[in-house]
Amino acid sequence: MATLKLAIGNKNYSSWSMRPWLALRANDIPFVETVIPLYTDNPADKQQILSFSRAGKVPVLVDGETTVWDSLAIIEYIAERYPEKKLWPDDAAARAHARSVCAEMHSGFVALRSECGMNLHRPIRAVALSADAKANVARIEEIWRECRARYGANGPFLFGRFGAADAMYAPVVHRFRTYAIDVAPDTKAYMDTMMALPAFQEWTREGIAETLVIAKFEDA
Repeated sequence: MATLKLAIGNKNYSSWSMRPWLALRANDIPFVETVIPLYTDNPADKQQILSFSRAGKVPVLVDGETTVWDSLAIIEYIAERYPEKKLWPDDAAARAHARSVCAEMHSGFVALRSECGMNLHRPIRAVALSADAKANVARIEEIWRECRARYGANGPFLFGRFGAADAMYAPVVHRFRTYAIDVAPDTKAYMDTMMALPAFQEWTREGIAETLVIAKFEDA
């Protein structure tokens, strides 16, 4: 069986890379990771990304002759490749709900992303959020609350056990914490659950240990 290979960006900044990495690591799926520095002036870094995918972006998963790029596509592939890990709920309605909230995360929350970029190095402090970003926060809290209310009886994550939805929303946990965003107690409880996850802690430690600074992400 071929060894999975995952190319990712800087752990300090790369929210998109965190998602499939966490889906793999939290489920004890072995893989070899390659960290490629992003936004550098070194043409070799860009060439290395292109050697994994002509899309020129990370993350990229390589499984033998199969190459998958884009975080959500990779998570879908992992779920099919390792059905026993149950990244999606067994129940069809719950599975549809999980896919919907993952897709909403994938394509939405633009204001929150732009105003509160993932930066593990950043000292914790609040920023003034726009009305759109505040609406994003409220919607995310609503999603988490509804998922926990409907499916939380089987465990502490969004759909009970850790799954695709938790991986997709993991960077939001960092954003809420780093930017000292005021959230409800049930939101904080879910954040605490995620931050206690060993794989989440591993990514965080390694991101903080990185020394590369990308100036344009240090303004907020």
